[in-house]
Amino acid sequence: MSTSSRGWPVVLLHGWPVTEIHWQGLLPFLRRSDFAPIPVTLPGLGKPPGSTPSFRKGDLADLLGRELSELGRRRFSLVGHDWGGTVALLLAAAMPEAVNAIVIEEEILPGIDINIPAPGAEYYPSWHGPFNRAPGLAEQLVPGREDAYYGTFLRQSAGPAGLDPETVRSYIDAYTTYDVLEAGLGYYRTRADDLTDVQRLQQNPIHTPVLAIGGRYAMGSAVAHGLRTLATDLTGLVLERSGHYPAEQEPEPTAQAITNFLQQHRDRP
Repeated sequence: MSTSSRGWPVVLLHGWPVTEIHWQGLLPFLRRSDFAPIPVTLPGLGKPPGSTPSFRKGDLADLLGRELSELGRRRFSLVGHDWGGTVALLLAAAMPEAVNAIVIEEEILPGIDINIPAPGAEYYPSWHGPFNRAPGLAEQLVPGREDAYYGTFLRQSAGPAGLDPETVRSYIDAYTTYDVLEAGLGYYRTRADDLTDVQRLQQNPIHTPVLAIGGRYAMGSAVAHGLRTLATDLTGLVLERSGHYPAEQEPEPTAQAITNFLQQHRDRP
């Protein structure tokens, strides 16, 4: 976890199957606006998971909260993409006094039953969740075929605009080791526990301001709609040319929206 003592802390949590490269277009905007970005790789998302005992998102949120507290981070903002968005929201629920604002990019939390609208439904994959949750299946089929497995997901979920080919290559390379494969699958196989945590959150929604960002060619407006039962202070935004990766596919408008939102809530008690 890289940290800076200058500026308001903004913790960045990327998802699967990407790495911290996802944030490279956002970092300069944050720094120019006097924020201190703290990119975090959750265990197993492109790096070895170490001794992480659980990939339940509530457990990962608790782990991250303890790590931030140990670093002296008492107040901060959160930006979460994909699985990072679920962890971010659960961390805000667990530490409401610490989190002043949240940005959720392209995530519908487990158990939230909402349809992805067109045209995103035509592009965002529906196969990867059941495949990843099937015990033993990916472990047999993926090793040696990472280009097909991760590459297919990255290309489909990016929509017509696609992703930079060199970045896609770096993502695939980061996920080729067996321990990272197992960890990535672990994120999907804690679904029953994740459903319990999200249902609990529905019973006691957070009041922290949330900016929900979707890509038109992926989850789109479903990101905001899916958060309506989980957060009481919600702003939605759809990036018109993006798939699942607005921070990469439309970096300037995405970064501007994020920095404007964080500045608006920077002094929130």
